[in-house]
Amino acid sequence: MTRLLIIGPPGSGKGTQAEHLARHFQVPAVSTGDIFRSNVSRKTDLGNQAAQYLDGGHFVPDHLTNALVKDRLLEGDARQGFLLDGYPRTAPQAAELDAMLAAQGHALDAVIELQAPDAELEERMQRRAAEQGRTDDTLDVFRRRLDLYHRQTHEVVSVYAGRGILVSVNGSGDQGGITAVAIAAVEQFLAAPRPPS
Repeated sequence: MTRLLIIGPPGSGKGTQAEHLARHFQVPAVSTGDIFRSNVSRKTDLGNQAAQYLDGGHFVPDHLTNALVKDRLLEGDARQGFLLDGYPRTAPQAAELDAMLAAQGHALDAVIELQAPDAELEERMQRRAAEQGRTDDTLDVFRRRLDLYHRQTHEVVSVYAGRGILVSVNGSGDQGGITAVAIAAVEQFLAAPRPPS
């Protein structure tokens, strides 16, 4: 089974592509947002702690996010493979994920990076805000999230690029076309011979 991670800036269609790719590779899509919501609604101990941050509009701290992801990856459906979406966002989280997987004798197979120009991402966000009436999709909020992505998550991309497991995909264009390109790129990468680690 395949262990994948998808990474990309806000507005890159990451969530949508994660669902399509997970279905294709027959692994569960594991989204940190879903993990948070599930634990909060089930009132688990970790969920109650996370709710205190989420309700205040703050990021859930690394130690809590790491614990929630670890729990999720130990569930039956994710033991044989998964596609992670929204985690890791920082280099320390990437190191923690390595440790979690190593403890189970596993490692990531590939990291899919969706790339799109900032101007296109901004345009998509404004279109989504108009269509869905989302009040959190303001230009200022979006630009802050994009800046945070470039500053923090760029480090994560560099880590995986350095390991030779990064598969960059052009995230411009229509969703179906991007999905087809992403699937082909990942399949080609997974089929290529690997140097011994």
